[in-house]
Amino acid sequence: MSSPDIFYVEDDTDFAFIMENAVQEVSNGLSIKIIENGKDALEALEQLTQAKVKPKLILLDLNLPGLSGLDLVKRIREIPFLRYTPVIFFSTSDNPKDVKASLEFGANAYLTKPSGYLNLVSCLQSMHDFWFTKNLNLN
Repeated sequence: MSSPDIFYVEDDTDFAFIMENAVQEVSNGLSIKIIENGKDALEALEQLTQAKVKPKLILLDLNLPGLSGLDLVKRIREIPFLRYTPVIFFSTSDNPKDVKASLEFGANAYLTKPSGYLNLVSCLQSMHDFWFTKNLNLN
């Protein structure tokens, strides 16, 4: 079993489709797995853990069916194998309370989804440059 570079939990299927295309524009070799709800995402992450493989980056939407993004990041941080995997919230909300809560629950960062495709590609390029090339982590 191989792990995707980016594990993305997003319930908006239209945005998920756009995200897949944008990720390929950033780097053709990047793999992304998209899951639509928090409960299924936790199960998939547990399967990856059992196989001893992990994604390089986990992106979470804040409001998810099944298990909220906040509950999901809390559960991810309870899994020793995934404890140091970077988790970034990627949400439409820019409410300071949401940002604070996400960091308190264990996220590494919080980004507001940009409007427009070119802005999304630019945002993903910056994310890729930092988390995949410049950041030193324990992953």
